[in-house]
Parts: sequence; C-alpha cells; structure tokens
Amino acid sequence: MTGRARAGVAEEPRDGRGTLRRLLPEGRRFLLRRKGALVRLGGWSLLESAQTFLGGYCLARALDRGFLAGDTRTGLLWLAVAAAAILAGGPLVRGVFAQLAALVEPLRDALVRRAVHQYLRGALADPARTDSGAVSRLTHQTEIVRDSFAGLVLTARSFVFTALGALAGLLALAPQLLLVVVGPLVLGLALFLATLAPMAAAQRAFLDADEAVADRAGALGAGLRSIAACGTRAEAADRTERLIAAGERTSRVLARWAAVRALALGVAGQLPVVALLVATPWLLRQGVTAGALIGALTYLVQALLPALHTLMTALGAAGTRLLVVLERFEDGAADAPLMTPVTPVAPDAAATRTPPVPPVPPAPGPGGTRPGPLPRRAPVPPAAEIRAVTLAYGPGAPPVLAGLDLGVGPGEHLAVVGPSGIGKSTLTGVLAGLLAPDRGTVLLAGEPVAGRTPSELAALRVLIPQQAYVFTGTVRENLLHLAPGTSPSALVRAVEALGVDELIGRLGGLDALVEPATLSQGERQSLALCRAHLSPAPLMILDEATCHLDPVAEARAELALAERPGTLIVVAHRLSSARRADRVLVLDGTRPAYGTHEELLVRSALYRDLVGHWLSAEDGNGADGSGTDRSGTNRSAEERNTADRGATGPVG
Repeated sequence: MTGRARAGVAEEPRDGRGTLRRLLPEGRRFLLRRKGALVRLGGWSLLESAQTFLGGYCLARALDRGFLAGDTRTGLLWLAVAAAAILAGGPLVRGVFAQLAALVEPLRDALVRRAVHQYLRGALADPARTDSGAVSRLTHQTEIVRDSFAGLVLTARSFVFTALGALAGLLALAPQLLLVVVGPLVLGLALFLATLAPMAAAQRAFLDADEAVADRAGALGAGLRSIAACGTRAEAADRTERLIAAGERTSRVLARWAAVRALALGVAGQLPVVALLVATPWLLRQGVTAGALIGALTYLVQALLPALHTLMTALGAAGTRLLVVLERFEDGAADAPLMTPVTPVAPDAAATRTPPVPPVPPAPGPGGTRPGPLPRRAPVPPAAEIRAVTLAYGPGAPPVLAGLDLGVGPGEHLAVVGPSGIGKSTLTGVLAGLLAPDRGTVLLAGEPVAGRTPSELAALRVLIPQQAYVFTGTVRENLLHLAPGTSPSALVRAVEALGVDELIGRLGGLDALVEPATLSQGERQSLALCRAHLSPAPLMILDEATCHLDPVAEARAELALAERPGTLIVVAHRLSSARRADRVLVLDGTRPAYGTHEELLVRSALYRDLVGHWLSAEDGNGADGSGTDRSGTNRSAEERNTADRGATGPVG
C-alpha cells in the first residue's frame, strides 16, 4: 500500500496518464540539469543511425550495381563498406553506455535520498507507525527504477535513431517504400500504446496487493501475542487470506494484460513486412529495383522491427513498472526536496533518562552470611519443586535438562545462573508450565502442573520474559491486567516501589493510552515488572526480565519484588542479582550446583568463573545505562530457545 493508504486516508483513483503528468515536470528538470550528457548521448546515437543507414543502402547498391549487373567487384566493395560500418559499432556502444551512466546514477542517488527523507518524516510524524515498505523502497525499488530508466533510455534512443537511419535509407532507395511501410508501423505502434494505461493500472494493483500482504505479515508478527491473548486467530487469518486472494487476482489480471501486449507487439512487428510483400508487384511496376526491395526488407527485419520490438517490450514492462514504482517515492513526499539532506532529530533526553533511586544496600562481606527462609511451625510444601525432570527438544536430541531435582521454599529468593544456552530459559518454561518435560514431575505449591488450564496456572505463578509484553490500552489497564481488583492505593504503592512513577507521568498518567511501538525495551520491562508486582500469584519467575534496565534500576526492581509476599526466581545476568538472592542455582551441564553465593564460590569452579567474568565486565564498564552488559546474556527469547535446544550436555 502507499503511504497514504497505510495511514488510513482514502486515495483517489489514479491512472497512468495522471501519474505521468505529475512526474513529467520533475523529470524535465532532472534532464535539463544534465543537458551535456544528453547532447553527448545524442551524438553517439547519431553515429549509430549512420551505421543503420549504411547497412541496407550498401546491400541494395551491391545487388543493383554489382551482382545483378554482373559486376562482382563493385558488389563486394559495397558489402565491404557495410561490414566496416558494422565493425565501427563497438566504440559507438562504449560511448553510449558512458553517457548513460551520467544520467542513471544521479537518479538512483536522488531516489535513495528521497526514500530516507520519506521514512524519517513519517517516523517523526507518527512514531507508532511502522513503514515496512521503506526498506523495499531504499533497496529493491530504487534498483528497479535505476534498471528500468536505463533500459528505457537505451531502447528509446535506439528506436529513434534506428528509425531515423532506416527511414532515411528507405527514402534514399525509393520514396514509394515509405508509403508502404510507415502506415502499418504507425498503426501497430498506436495499438500497442493503447494497452499501456491498463497495463500500468494492473501493475500498480499488483504492487499494492504485494505491499499489503507484506504490511499484514509485519503487523501479524508484531501482534501475535495480542492475537493469542484476545482469541482473534480466526479473524486475523480471514483478513490475511483475503489479502492473499486479492494478490492472486491482481497477478492474474497483470498476466492477461501481458498477453494482450504480446499480441499487439506481434501485430506491430509483422504487419509492415506483410505489407511490403503484398505491395511488391506494385512497387516493381513503379520502377523500384530488386536491390531496393531487398534493402527495404533488410531495414525492416534487421533494424526497424527489432528496435520497435525492443521499445514496445521496454515500454510495456519497464515503462509501466517505472511509473508505478516512482509513485512510491512520490506518495507523501510531494513537498519534500529531492536533493536536500535530512538532519536527524535527536531523541528527547527525558525519554531515556532513568529516575534516581536510593542506593543499593551493600552486599555482605566475605565472612557474612545471608539469612535463609524463616522457620515454619507446620510443614509447608515448596513453592516450586521439580523431581527428576528430563527434557529434550525433539527425539534424538541431547537433553537440555536431565534428571534435575530442585525445590524452592515459600518466600525464598533464588537466582539461576549459567553459561548461555545451558538451559536457564528452558528451566523457567518448565517451572511455569509452558514446557512439558519428557520425564519427571513439576509441582507448584504442592500441586502438579500437568493438566492445568492457563487460568489455573496464572493463579499459581507469573512469568516475565526478556521481551516484556505491553498491549495497546491505557497504562492502568496494562498494570492491572493480572489483578483487575487492585485498589488505587495498592496500585500507587507498587508504582512507587518499582520506581515507574516518572515513566507513567511522562506517558501522560495512568489513564493515558499506551502505544507499545513507542516504548523502549526498558520502558516495557518497567511496566511489565510493575504488573507482575501486583499479581496475586505466589510465585514470580523473571527470565532476564531486567536485562534492559540499568544496574541501579534493576536493583531497585529486584529488591521491591523480593519484598513482595511470595517466592522469587530470577535468571541472573549480573553479579549483583546473584548476591541479592538467598540461594543460587548454577547450571553447568552435568553437575548443577546449589547453595549461597559464599558456598558456591568455594564449591563451584563454574560459578567462580562467572563471578570473575562479571567483575571484569563491571571493571571494563560492561554494563551500560541501558542494562545491556557484555556477557552476551542480552539475547532475544528466540535466540535463547535456539541456544537451549543446542546445548551439548544434560543438567542433573
């Protein structure tokens, strides 16, 4: 779809003539700025027309004055002149292409600038809208224009100067030949030109349908979670199928007009030859010689008709494609200067500034110990427990988790650490009930996870992945999604505890509309963590859910979530996260380790390596203000799942 169509503004029907009228003034200005290249191109082409003239004329004279007159030597001399003209064509072609580059490359550069200008203007005017056609305009469509324009210039130039040389040759041989040939040529060309407008309309409809399918695919990819959450799979599939069907219809219409164009091309290409053959007796009675007739046939078959065929093919394919693609650069940018560079606008500094938070309490020294869970007066089942769990991604694949046992007590704060791809995200998926193990049992609050409905699982645990989910709605609706009955005072306390009050104020308050595409990854994570804080679920699982926050904001969020009633499991990617936990689980393939930070420093070589890596990263400013460190843990969920599937050793 065009830029205006994507924005929801109705477009008036446009035909090829209207587009041509809009583009011609700018095209004239572009060519006038390059008059020197045009003059040089015309000079080289004029020499080519002389070559065309000599080809048929020399053949006619070789027959009439040489071979048919019994003078072989004269005939051979005329043929030698024709051969010399053909051999001289090599340097002429080189000169033509040198001047062609002086016309084509500046056009491509100007279109690249315009495509970037269009995208930046659209992004600044409406940051929430994603123009999925911008990359196509910047790469594929600019190359289409470049190639189509070069082909049109070559073929139009070739036809004009070839026709000039051929018609001059026909006139020199016998003026009567023009009466026979010119009429059918003009008629066939007129019939072909009549198909250009509908052909351009069909090409435009095909590209519109193609871009609509691409836009739809992009929108579906970005909104899959919303579609699944709202249960609108059938509606989304139906709309997509209608777009695909429309694309199929437009491709068929385009194919039909291509067939009509080929038919017109055949008529224009063959009718002049037929007319010449039919008129041969009359031409002979008018005194036209046999050599002149052969020369005329040579002009038609070897020069004029091939040039006409190439011109029609170029106009029918490259010409209509050029007009349609140029519309993409015209839409929404009619007032954009073609050659003016665009100055990027710096983002609002306030939009990326992290609010100040109280300093993090210092971690205990080497000899200190962290308090464990409070003693219970009566036996209480673990908040989360897995027994002899084994899971592999596919038959024959090595298990990611192998015979793993784990128990997390109520109110405990557990950190899970390990190398990339070792199975941390797989473990969180198993605990949350999203992945079913091949063997073993998963219990939440003493109850099996297997067989539970999504609503039952939501009452037992809340999982926040790295790619935080925020839906289109008000800030209040996003925060209360898991706890719609939360009181206003409890909502305010959660907002203050997580430190998202400044973010909410910047968005316009609790009742402001949230557009997910306008939020940074860190802002999405802040809102998702506040939503999880309000959830009544007794178990909270954070799978690198703070990786886009800076270290201070991450510490504030984890401390607030740890003080929340319930159990907290955190996949840690910083040393500070591991030290804040009551206990740490180290996944290291076949020998998982479990204990406090101090205990694992003694017992686990892998944990010591991880701590050393974290410390060196912190010393080297590995963690920046965006929460992205250099340990390689800031990956998408898809990358982590792919890595987990490729783990080389089991855990347990």
